[in-house]
Amino acid sequence: MEMSFRWYGHEDPVTLEHIRQIPDMKGIVSAIYDIPAGEVWPVEKIKELKQMIEKYELKLNVIESVPVHEDIKLGLDSRDKWIDNYKQTLRNLAEAGIHTVCYNFMPVFDWTRSQLDATLPDGSNSLLYDEAKVKDLDPLSGELALPGWDLSYQTDDLRRIIDQYQSISEQQLMDNLVYFLEQVIPVAEEEDVLLAIHPDDPPWPIFGLPRVVTNKENVQYMLDKVDSKHNGITFCTGSYGANPANDLLEIIEAAKGRIHFVHARNVKWIGELSFQETSHSVNDGSIDMVAVLKKLREIGFAGPIRPDHGRMIWGEVGRPGYGLYDRALGATYLNGILDTLARG
Repeated sequence: MEMSFRWYGHEDPVTLEHIRQIPDMKGIVSAIYDIPAGEVWPVEKIKELKQMIEKYELKLNVIESVPVHEDIKLGLDSRDKWIDNYKQTLRNLAEAGIHTVCYNFMPVFDWTRSQLDATLPDGSNSLLYDEAKVKDLDPLSGELALPGWDLSYQTDDLRRIIDQYQSISEQQLMDNLVYFLEQVIPVAEEEDVLLAIHPDDPPWPIFGLPRVVTNKENVQYMLDKVDSKHNGITFCTGSYGANPANDLLEIIEAAKGRIHFVHARNVKWIGELSFQETSHSVNDGSIDMVAVLKKLREIGFAGPIRPDHGRMIWGEVGRPGYGLYDRALGATYLNGILDTLARG
């Protein structure tokens, strides 16, 4: 597997210079963050990002992510225009030599937590999801703004979009995802781009919005409906693993040959539909990271993997979940497991 690291560009307090010092670090996972969702990514900007990373003897191996416009998710008449733009961005990425794209189909909001700095027993802090608190939050109030959320919407626009989703069932959202895939996968095949959908995080509905990439059954349905190697998943241990009902090893088996990217993150279940992120260690969280990596190796996965999220430790201050120190420890921990498995 190819150890990789998420990097948010020039604004990221974690630098490429520091990332390259992590043992066995090979790849950078990044994106172009100043282009509105749905607009075409220019080839020149992609190449500029790629060249910047290569100066540090790393490679841009995954784009995370190319956002899907809300009109596509909603299945509006305007969706084909935005899908055409998405196709062109895939072509431009391929021209620049990028062939793995992570994306998600979560309505309106990306990953959601109720607290960004919840204290752990060792004195570090991490991201926490408390279902009861989230139920009391009003996403229109502006009281919760998380890394990864599109904050470009005005309140009125956000209210309108959320209202539109009230008439969209989970099956309709899944149908809209399948429609999107039926349109873009032929281009992905032509350009040899692997599309890897990220699961919903958390993997259940929030704020009254439907979510459909949540479990083995939904993954299998999506993969079967558009049966192409280029239609695959990002296997995120922390997202699928947030729900104790999900068997991670069964999901890996169901998606065998269609896993194109892995997020390795541990979470500890702290109540019904509630969890806190921990170190990557099997001793700290509820996910058996050793068993997960062993299963991934058994099915032949050899693609990019990254430590996903991390605690804030040793007084580090920065983007919640995306500090340097604990993610570096996580990468080293994961490499230790992989080295041991490789020796039999």
